[in-house]
Amino acid sequence: MKLEEFRKLMEERTYVDAKSELFKKFHELSQEAIEITMEINNKYHTQEEIRKLFSRLTGKEISDTFCLFPPFYSDCGKNITIGDNVFINACCKFQDQGGISIGSNCLIGHNVTIATLNHDLNPKKRQNSIPNPVIIEDNVWIGADVTILPGVKIGNGAIIAAGSIVTKNVDKNTIVAGNPAKIIKIIEE
Repeated sequence: MKLEEFRKLMEERTYVDAKSELFKKFHELSQEAIEITMEINNKYHTQEEIRKLFSRLTGKEISDTFCLFPPFYSDCGKNITIGDNVFINACCKFQDQGGISIGSNCLIGHNVTIATLNHDLNPKKRQNSIPNPVIIEDNVWIGADVTILPGVKIGNGAIIAAGSIVTKNVDKNTIVAGNPAKIIKIIEE
């Protein structure tokens, strides 16, 4: 299976049977992601070198305004899209098979987890996966230790307070906090 076909199937939120060709592609991409993230995480690199490695990880050109503090973990890599002037702090974990899109001018705090897959609720089909993308629009600040669940969209200018678990969409210019994250303030421009 070609990478573009994989991305198209994920964009269409195709159900992934654990015995399918698509699931085998998950494994293939995860092995490549492990190799690249091990290179990122286990040796000092300049930011320029990190951007080159991150471009290899995503299979897309990364802006020279991108900054990453390792370590960084991904179990796919090829379904991450990053805008301009994005900062990702240390120890972040991206489960990106279902798609992670991060807009421009975003700050991602320490130890943020972004998940894009759920498993079938039926115990006999539990190994199967259901992709659902996470979309983070421009100018978003995500605090440390945040978890963002599959299918969440975070609007332009929103802030996610440290330690929050985001289970639902967040409107633009809104501050949310807690587990599950709830609105605590609207940002006045």
